[in-house]
Amino acid sequence: MVVSDTPVNEATTLHEYDADFHIHVGRALGKPVKIAAGASLTLENLLHHAAFVKGLDIITVIDGVCDNVLVEVDRLTRVGELASVAGGGLMYRDRMLVLLGAEVELAGPSGNAAHFGCWFADYEHARDFNQWLKTVQKNTQLSSQRAWTDALTLQTETHAREGLFIVHHAFTPFKGLLGSCVRRVGDFLDLGRVDALELGLSSDTEMADRLSELSRLTFVTNSDAHGVANIAREYNRVQMAALNFREVAKVLNRVDGRGIAANYGLHPEQGKYYRTRCRACDEFVQAGGCRCGTTLHHVYGVKDRLEDICDLPDAVHPAHRPPYFHHIPLLDIPGLGPGAYRKLLAAYGTELAVRRTADESGLVDVVGERLGRSIARALNGDIHWEVGGAGTYGKVIL
Repeated sequence: MVVSDTPVNEATTLHEYDADFHIHVGRALGKPVKIAAGASLTLENLLHHAAFVKGLDIITVIDGVCDNVLVEVDRLTRVGELASVAGGGLMYRDRMLVLLGAEVELAGPSGNAAHFGCWFADYEHARDFNQWLKTVQKNTQLSSQRAWTDALTLQTETHAREGLFIVHHAFTPFKGLLGSCVRRVGDFLDLGRVDALELGLSSDTEMADRLSELSRLTFVTNSDAHGVANIAREYNRVQMAALNFREVAKVLNRVDGRGIAANYGLHPEQGKYYRTRCRACDEFVQAGGCRCGTTLHHVYGVKDRLEDICDLPDAVHPAHRPPYFHHIPLLDIPGLGPGAYRKLLAAYGTELAVRRTADESGLVDVVGERLGRSIARALNGDIHWEVGGAGTYGKVIL
């Protein structure tokens, strides 16, 4: 789609909403959907947790195109839990906009593979895309399956159904387009038909904007949640006129004043693929290697990969790039257990409300002086990490 940075019409009132556009389903109709996701991550649990525990306004169920998930979406629509929205999308209990998507794996042009997101405006387009996927995939009951087609065809089939095409977790060493497949997006895709690029858990805007090719793209930060606790660990503050799919499309393509107002994500050092690390000896890999003496078990870190492929010595942020805020999920704060978490939700309503509105005095009133002060420090960014890598998250240190 063509990007346009046109000014907002003065008669249009824009609102800010919180969105996580990448949440998986673990099981549907009692059968696996995303193999690596938890069994408790059913569609109904996902919807309830995202809306009423996390406090999100918009989500993409990225396995919404899978066979059994479509059946459950249809059932929830029939009983009134989900309702079609003018402009596209489904409204969950008058509270949260739900988009249906697919995560599709494609083989790279010279080896390895990458994941892409395809989002759709309604059940009918999602189901039609499901029928097309059956011609290029072996098992459309499961998420993130290899499609035996090329990237340009996938982009065409997505946009033919009025969908949005997203590069998923672009820099990760496993299934990341720039992390493991190619050095430039244009080596794999038609860059002009990419609606957004998802940064992934081990990178941020400062890192990604060292690639000049990406300057025209909208960046999104999403949780890629495989369990309910991880929903909204990364999310986006979006600015648009109403809760519907058409407005989301305008956000990604920055049309009529719509856009991403801010990205919120983990600090890259907390990400599980930040630095190159050896899975065998658990050492970070330096210029001289690790004590194993072999590269067989090395997992290439996002920071090191970007140093290798970047074409700019420092980040150059285009004018449209929003601020990126590092944050820490509440349950990652040392000392904050399930009991204190429940007290916070009871006091503030949702997890995002805690992050946005809580101050130290209020936190102390809810959970006590010592923990309240620790939570306030964490929410204010007064934290450090033991760096993550090779699938192990960085450890938070207060």
